[in-house]
Amino acid sequence: MRQIVLDTETTGLDPAQGHRIVELACVELMNRTITGNHLHLYVNPDRDSDPEALEVHGLTTEFLSGFPRFEEVAQQFVDFIRGSELIIHNAAFDTRFLNAELARIGLPPVESLCEKITDSLLYARELHPGKRNSLDALCDRYGISNAHRTLHGALLDSELLADVWLAMTRGQDALLMDFEEDSSAQAVANGAGQARVDVSVLRVVQPSAEELAAHEEYLALLDKAVKGESVWRRYEPVKAEAEA
Repeated sequence: MRQIVLDTETTGLDPAQGHRIVELACVELMNRTITGNHLHLYVNPDRDSDPEALEVHGLTTEFLSGFPRFEEVAQQFVDFIRGSELIIHNAAFDTRFLNAELARIGLPPVESLCEKITDSLLYARELHPGKRNSLDALCDRYGISNAHRTLHGALLDSELLADVWLAMTRGQDALLMDFEEDSSAQAVANGAGQARVDVSVLRVVQPSAEELAAHEEYLALLDKAVKGESVWRRYEPVKAEAEA
């Protein structure tokens, strides 16, 4: 599974007012691993940044004037993201700018170029309702160092978001990894001389009716907290299979 963590920096807040992309970065994840393959582009917007935007990214008109315009690097961007899942923090903002840039040169919207777009901000809000879910807040929550982030930069923010996304979605993968490591250690301690355990001999403990009822009550509380369906509802088919 190929995923692209994407971020942009812009001259302002609204492409409808003529604001443009000044920096674009994409970090590749393959099967939940950061590959080191990335795309990083500075773009000449042919205009000044608003003072508020300049305070955020620090990319001056003079600096950007030496870089290509979006139409000169658009195909490079399209080729990099094609067919992948895009992961973007506050995706509506970035896709609005990307689509404005693509439409300006006669290319289709970004939604038609990739497999899907996942908004990591919406995912974080569902996972952590009522808490701050900015990139900085998520870095603090998951123990990811962002001390070197004095200004916003598309590549740095994409790299941080990639780490945050893997931490936020680790879930069952981490549990399976821990179980395998513990089982391997126990096998060595028992003199088995092999790293893997034959899972076919492990005893499966089914939940009791009382435990299932308590679980359902807890999920209902989570649904109420997020004012919708909590992320854990996605695992309900697993429970149904266990009951079958």
